[in-house]
Amino acid sequence: MLTSKNASPWLLLIQDLGLVAISVIVAVALVQTDALVGVLTSTRELEYLGSFLAGLFFTSIFTTAPAIVTLGELAQVNGIWATAFFGALGAVIGDLVIFRFIRDGLSEHVALLLGTAGKKRKAKRVFSFRIFRWLTFLVGGLIIASPFPDELGIGMLGLSKMRLAVFIPLSFVFNFLGILAIGSVATAF
Repeated sequence: MLTSKNASPWLLLIQDLGLVAISVIVAVALVQTDALVGVLTSTRELEYLGSFLAGLFFTSIFTTAPAIVTLGELAQVNGIWATAFFGALGAVIGDLVIFRFIRDGLSEHVALLLGTAGKKRKAKRVFSFRIFRWLTFLVGGLIIASPFPDELGIGMLGLSKMRLAVFIPLSFVFNFLGILAIGSVATAF
C-alpha cells in the first residue's frame, strides 16, 4: 500500500477509492448470490454467534437489510436483550474496520489534498470547535443507532479524529440501542 511519504495525494485517494470499490463489489456479490442470507440463516440455531454475525453485517450499506431481518428473527427466538448485546458486539467490530479506514487513512489523504498550509489551518480550525465535536458526536451516534448504514455516522466521527477509547463504547451503546429497537419492533408483530 502507498503511504503519504512516497506518493502523491491523488494516488492515495485513488487507492482509498479502489479499496472502497472492491468492498462494494464483494458486498454486492454476497447479496446478489444470496450467500450472505445463507450464512446468516445457517447461524440462527447458534444463538450468540448468529447475533454476532448479523451485527457484524448490520454496519454496511450493502448488508444492512438482510442483517436487520435476521436480527429481528433472532430477537423473536432468542430474546431481545441477548440479541442486542451480541449483535452490538459484532457491529462494533464492523464499525471499527470502517472507523480505522476513515480515521487513519482517508482523513489523512483528504488533508494532503487540501494542499496549502492555509487551507489545512482553516480545516483544522473548523474541526477543533467544541460545537462541531458535539454535533458530530450526536449526529454520528444517531446514524449508528438507526437502521441506516453506519458509514456516514462513522465517517463523521472518524473525520473529527475521535479517539478509539471513546469510539468503541459509543459504537456499542448506539448499536445496542438500534438493535434493541429492531428486536422490539420484531417481537411486537
